[in-house]
Amino acid sequence: MTLLVRRQAVLVFFAFALAYFFSALVRAITATLAPTLTQEFQLNSRELGLLAGGYFLGFAAIQLPLGTLLDRHGPKRVVLCFLAVAVLGCAAFAVATTFSTLLAARILCGAGVGACLMAPLTGYRRWLTPPAQLRANSWMLMTGSFGMLASTLPVQWLVPLVGWRSLFWGLAVLTVVAMLVIAWQVPAWDTSDPPATAGQPARQGTYAQVWRHPYFRQMTPVGFFSYGGMIAVQTLWAGPWMVRVAGYDPLAAAGGLFTINVCMLATFWSWGLLTPMLQRRGISTEDLIAWGLPLSFLALGALVVLGPAAGAGTLALFCMSCTFVSLAQPSVGMVFPASLAGRALSAYNLVIFAGVFVMQWGIGLLIDAFGGAGLGMVDAFRAAMGVFLATSVASYGYFLWSRSHNPRQSP
Repeated sequence: MTLLVRRQAVLVFFAFALAYFFSALVRAITATLAPTLTQEFQLNSRELGLLAGGYFLGFAAIQLPLGTLLDRHGPKRVVLCFLAVAVLGCAAFAVATTFSTLLAARILCGAGVGACLMAPLTGYRRWLTPPAQLRANSWMLMTGSFGMLASTLPVQWLVPLVGWRSLFWGLAVLTVVAMLVIAWQVPAWDTSDPPATAGQPARQGTYAQVWRHPYFRQMTPVGFFSYGGMIAVQTLWAGPWMVRVAGYDPLAAAGGLFTINVCMLATFWSWGLLTPMLQRRGISTEDLIAWGLPLSFLALGALVVLGPAAGAGTLALFCMSCTFVSLAQPSVGMVFPASLAGRALSAYNLVIFAGVFVMQWGIGLLIDAFGGAGLGMVDAFRAAMGVFLATSVASYGYFLWSRSHNPRQSP
């Protein structure tokens, strides 16, 4: 494997981080625009959940072919092709006049930015040392928090001035800028330097090897329910909770989302500093998830119990405590040989974002169903979050059971 020198590694990181910043902004912007889109297109909770989840549907749909493409052609070529689709998706969203057109454009956006994290992680698997990979992953996620931060108050301020359609035209242009930076700074995939580990041929494997691996299976339910559900809340349902349950006005809700994303940014920054040190001390990803994830159940339980009294602070605590599961993603990549890195990372990303789609849409379905059964809006939200809590606890139980039955494999 060819490791990058420090200066080149920093430039490559910033090139990928710029694209990931815009992908996270596009992902989270529906939470801030939810009141505007709901009013303009007369959306109910089910449709709003489906619209936001459409991004993750498109995102999840391309993950398996993406992994194969990354292993064969490398991150630079693949991410540039996919970002071109994201530009088309932003432009289509900007001109949409019906819900179905909005949904189709949202799916295109999700598919187009689907490589923005997997491409750099695949490159880092070959270009960086293991401690540097853990740090780079956390700081890429921190960059995503910057994007989500930009989707809150800045978007709320800009919408009255330029309109939400102009914002999406601007995102299309800025994504093109990110493509140019990647084309300039990211090295081509060196096919004469096939990734291999000691005593292992460079021949690429299959997804079957990934799905069958006990470590991958151990991490799947917590990735789907806990981490996928957290992203579903952060990128959509935190906003409606603050407005419909806690009684925030739209500007205050945008401020609450800003607070949540500042907290997430600080959390991922801290993980980037801590994970190399923790790895050197022999503290594994499994240990951190086992010790830390129950904190998210306490925070989510507090959200359900407190109801209208639970606002941005409680939501921020919940999202921060779920980030223990984010450490699983680079660990999954490092469990497999570098020749399978793209497939392993994309397969786990598929698990996470399939979870986001199911939980984002599912929470909307549950809110409408509980409302139809006679519960008021506040209690319908609380009941839906209670179901989410039950699935998260069950997935954690499987994680503990699987961990006790599998040999220790965490990096």
